[in-house]
Amino acid sequence: MEDGVQTDLTELSDIQLDALKEIANIGAGNAATAFSQMLDRRIDMSVPKVDIMPLNEIPEILGGPESLIAGILVEVMGEIPGKILFALDEASAKRMTALLVDRRLNNVEEQTEEIQESTLKEMGNILTNSYLNALSRMTNLSSVPSVPGLAQDMAGAILEVAFLQVGYIGDYALVVETEFWDGKDKISGNFFFIPTPESLNKILSKLGVGQI
Repeated sequence: MEDGVQTDLTELSDIQLDALKEIANIGAGNAATAFSQMLDRRIDMSVPKVDIMPLNEIPEILGGPESLIAGILVEVMGEIPGKILFALDEASAKRMTALLVDRRLNNVEEQTEEIQESTLKEMGNILTNSYLNALSRMTNLSSVPSVPGLAQDMAGAILEVAFLQVGYIGDYALVVETEFWDGKDKISGNFFFIPTPESLNKILSKLGVGQI
């Protein structure tokens, strides 16, 4: 890719999008393995659905701007800076916290708000690291995630705060829709990655698909 030429997320070719999907698949597998090891039980994950989406359309896939969600926001620093948001609907957030909280408290019913928030942050941290580690291994580019921040509010409010003044790439995000399965129980989550234009250029170049 020529110096100074910026790639737009909306202009990716099928080959480029496939390369990013491969990273998402590896990251999802890493996350499922990490969860399984933490819980000492099998956690399955469906093949992630990866797409490019305008930020103003994201609330709709979370059930609408007024739907209650849990959002874990991470700032990505290093060679490929950007932002990551992992969002769970209210029911999935409760299932996810119950998995770890029950394990830690030996099924004690009392689950304080502090424990639930800590658990959600930990899960968000595992997911973020799973994807970033896959990205770093495939590109040999360093990425350093911040400590996760947690917000539980309406989808529209969380997204407005999370991506306020983003303007990275025409306000588009790489969206990874994931589903974890604990037996018959499903936990649905959405993983949003917004790299800076420079980060996206570096990633595609390292993957060998820099030219559109």
